[in-house]
Order: sequence, then structure tokens, then C-alpha cells
Amino acid sequence: QPFVRSALTYACLAALAAPASGADTLAEALTGGKVSANLRYRYEWVDQEGVAEKAGASTLRTQLGYTTGEYHGFGGFVQFEDVRVIGNERYNSTINGLTPYPVVADPADTEINQAYLSLKAIPGTTLKYGRQVIIYDNHRFIGNVGWRQNEQTYDAFSLVNSSLPSTVISFAHVDNANRIFSEKHPTLSDVEMNGELLNVAYKGLKAGALVGYGYFLDFEPGQPFPITASNKTLGVRFDGSYPLGGTKLLYTAEYAKQSDYKDGASTVDADYGYAMLGIDLGGVQIKFNYELLSGDGVYGFATPFATLHAFNGWADKFLTTPKDGIKDAFISVGGAWLGVNLLAVYHDYSSDHLGYRYGTEWNALASKKLDKNLTLTAKYAAYNGDTNSLNQTRNPASAALARDIDKVWLQADWQF
Repeated sequence: QPFVRSALTYACLAALAAPASGADTLAEALTGGKVSANLRYRYEWVDQEGVAEKAGASTLRTQLGYTTGEYHGFGGFVQFEDVRVIGNERYNSTINGLTPYPVVADPADTEINQAYLSLKAIPGTTLKYGRQVIIYDNHRFIGNVGWRQNEQTYDAFSLVNSSLPSTVISFAHVDNANRIFSEKHPTLSDVEMNGELLNVAYKGLKAGALVGYGYFLDFEPGQPFPITASNKTLGVRFDGSYPLGGTKLLYTAEYAKQSDYKDGASTVDADYGYAMLGIDLGGVQIKFNYELLSGDGVYGFATPFATLHAFNGWADKFLTTPKDGIKDAFISVGGAWLGVNLLAVYHDYSSDHLGYRYGTEWNALASKKLDKNLTLTAKYAAYNGDTNSLNQTRNPASAALARDIDKVWLQADWQF
């Protein structure tokens, strides 16, 4: 892309003109770096109504990375990722053919997770070119799907600038998204596109942070998302807190408009809204939340690169927004007790179009950091689908919206 080539050329010239920093020689930069590692074992149990068997997915993800030293502002990072099945393979990974089991989207594979060059020669600016993790705000639109064992990364040129007071400007041109289904999946592995991502955050307000964003996704032909799904999303988010004596008021408001872009169909037209009001009582947070992904019976607001597990319940019933949209009213209570982080969430789901019910869901989590390297986590999700006729007849391709599902996770993370 002309913009990317021009930006990289300018950055390289700036680096050559800048005073030497970091290592004295290229060899010292390459050999004087830092090794990083993350090992994550997880057991995921799934009992899904309408599926013959119960899933028991025992997997180990290993990430090994190396960050070079800096030479004239240049640096590099490479990270390998391996996902292995430990014991018997009793789950549908989406590529192993074990369809009698529920889906647990953690296929076994080995790949280069990240590999990029970075440049910090321009004051207040970091440039990256290559395969990388990109996360904006709370992952609602652009994330790394970090919950799944295969991480989502992007082949991109990215820029982060913080030279303006209290302001962070993030931009990325994305050629390809490497999705969680691994390179082995015949149709869902990668998404080729011309994507332009812009996120501007201002944190100079006492009441909170104000963010404006625009995400422009132009899909290539033959992708998991057809070119007719190409869209642009323009939005604004405000997130903050306010002290009230010994307590703290918490609040968030967000709105986004999604419409067709490039070859996108004219039916691509939807709204997103989120509101949260909560209180922090000595470390115990109680939050009342409402999220809307609108739908008109033809098109539902799409967030294809979100960390979807973090939204609309951990049972993952709404990884694709139904064409009738979704209204998610939920309350969460979280805090720490005896060094254990605890969280409980209750969701009530209904459609935006026609206003019928999808179901309800309970989520619970307990997490304990044993030391600076090791964290243990247990999670539970129970979705109870509503069997009303509209939920069953208007969603024939995803009849699971009317079916119950229970999930349990036991996980250990070790990193250095």
C-alpha cells in the first residue's frame, strides 16, 4: 500500500538520522535480547443440549518469544505458538472431524504467532510491521481473542503515537487476520482484507477517558466474510469513575454506527450501544450493564475481530450476532477474598427486532495468583435457552440459541 510504503520510508530515514541508541552494533542487538515464555494448560468440559457426547478438551498452549535489543531505534520480536492435546481428544476442534462432540475451538497446531520489526526513532511513536497483536479499548471491536488457545493476530503496519498531551493515537493498516481456527482450517483460517483502523484516546479529563474510533474493513473475495460484508464502524466511548466518600462511582457509555463500505451491501446498517453504571465498595464492584447490537431481521451488527468470549456470556452462544440483533442486560459482582479474585455475572438476552427472548446465563470465576509467574483459574457458564416459537423458528441455522449449554474450565498459566 502507498501509505504504508511512504510511512516506512520516512521512519527508516528518521532512524538513520537519529543518534545511535541501544546496542552499539547490530550483532549486539540481535544477541542481547530477552526470551519470554507462556505455558497455559486448560481443561474445558462442555455439556450441550442436542449434541450426543460431552466434550472434555485437555490442551496445552506453549508460546515462546524472543525480543531483540534496539539498534538505532530498530528492534524485532518473534513468537512461536504450539497447541497440543493432552490425553484423549474428546472434543470437536473444528478441524479434527469429531462432530459427535461439542465444539471447543482449540485445534492442535504449531505456527508463528508473531513476527515483526519495530521502530522507535520518532519521538513518542512506535511503529511495527509484520505479524502482531492489536488490541483497542476493551477488545469489543479489535482484539486478540486471548481466551482461546490459538491467539488471533494481524499482518499489519501499526503506529502508536503519544506525543500530544494525554492523547494516544493508534492506527493500523491490516492485510490479513490470523484467526483462532489455525492455518489448518480449510475455510476459516485467515481473513484477507484492506483494513484501516484508527483509535484516538484522550485521558486528560478528570471524569474519565474519551475515545473516538473508526474501523474500515474491506474484505477480499473468497474469504470467510464475503465482500458484501465489508463495513465501516464509527464510534465514541467514555469510561471513567468518580469518588464518593469512601466509595467510587463507575460509569461507561459507548455508541457506534455501522454501515456499508467499499463493496459492502446496502443492508449493512446497524447500531451499537453500551451503558454501565456501577459502584466500588472497598474493592467490591457491582455493575449494571446494558449492551445493544442492533438487528433488523436482515443484518445484525457485526464484530468479527472482537475478543468475543468476553462479551454476551462465556457460554459463547452469540459469537455471531443474530440477524434480529441482541439486547444483553446483565449485572456483575466482583472482588477479592483471601487473595482469590471472584466474579459472578447474570445475563438476560432478548432480540432487538421483534423483542423475543433468547435466554439467560450465569457466569462465575475464581482466580488465584500463586506467585509472579503462576496463576490458577476456574470458570463456569450455564446458558438456559428460551424455547419460545420465535427463538426456534427465526434462528433455524443456529437453533442452539434455544438449547441449553453448560461449560466448566480449569486452567493454569505460567509465564516468565
